[in-house]
Amino acid sequence: MLKIAVLGAGRIGQVHAANVAHHNDAQLAMVADPFIDNARALTALYGGTAVKDPLDAINHPEIDAVVIGTPTDTHVELMLAAARAGKAVLCEKPVDLDIRKALEAKQALGEHTTRVMLGFNRRFDAGHSEMHQRIRNGDIGDLHQVIITSRDPGLAPMNYLKHSGGIFRDMVIHDFDLARWILGEEPVEVFATGSRLFEPALEALGDYDTVMVQLRTASGKQCQINCSRQAVYGYDQRLEVFGSNGMMLSDNQRDTGVRRYGAQETEVRGPLLNFFMQRYAEAYRREMDVFISAVSNDDTVPVTIHDGCQALKLADAAQLSADTHTVVNVD
Repeated sequence: MLKIAVLGAGRIGQVHAANVAHHNDAQLAMVADPFIDNARALTALYGGTAVKDPLDAINHPEIDAVVIGTPTDTHVELMLAAARAGKAVLCEKPVDLDIRKALEAKQALGEHTTRVMLGFNRRFDAGHSEMHQRIRNGDIGDLHQVIITSRDPGLAPMNYLKHSGGIFRDMVIHDFDLARWILGEEPVEVFATGSRLFEPALEALGDYDTVMVQLRTASGKQCQINCSRQAVYGYDQRLEVFGSNGMMLSDNQRDTGVRRYGAQETEVRGPLLNFFMQRYAEAYRREMDVFISAVSNDDTVPVTIHDGCQALKLADAAQLSADTHTVVNVD
């Protein structure tokens, strides 16, 4: 039974704590959060011990692995501390907002990189995973284009956005990782455009509410990413791939697949799921399953700090491209 500590008892920590607690091969042994009442609330629900200091959980001799769901500026410190303590790590994205710090962390991890997994949960969405496998099986021939649509139902609080690193590093970074994974190649060229179409206050942050990104790999494969922070109809998450022998679509999810037809309306469907915790609930469970399996069987984790650094490079390039209206090359 793998004993796991969850660091951070906020929104994402609550997701991970529940998934650990309900797993047959793991035990939620500890929850750490400086706001101790939040940690106690989680342990009251799922068991384990509540502590204030994440380092107390990391250095506890009975802990086998940690899940880092703390603020971004703590990720590197906690990741390295856990690796030095011999603990496996599942860390939420991004590695850091500063690519230099992220690359230094990658170097510092050295041989421990195989036991540090980055939390790019969209890879574990059932539809996206099937699409990835079918592309590798040759179901659509040679892959030519990838189109990713990712739109939030509403703007996050301004206090959060001030420290988020901007839309490319906070929101679109998921799509950069998804693009790399689906393309099977590293993008070498980035062109991004950003607008403030409904929230002018973002100008003071150097941020945008609506963006489009075009990526090109060295072999010429293309990817377009469309993102908005305000979709009034729900959480819009779609992935389309096009190749020499056809195309595939991993579509949005709803509470029901029923479609209604009547005299006044045709093909009426229920609303989209309204937030990432509903849309990707199963993906988070699958992600935890894969992490626990890798640690239990001493396997290499499938999403590494290298993937986190590459996604952050693309986010930085997109930010520069949108700010300067130029194409940016990525090495």
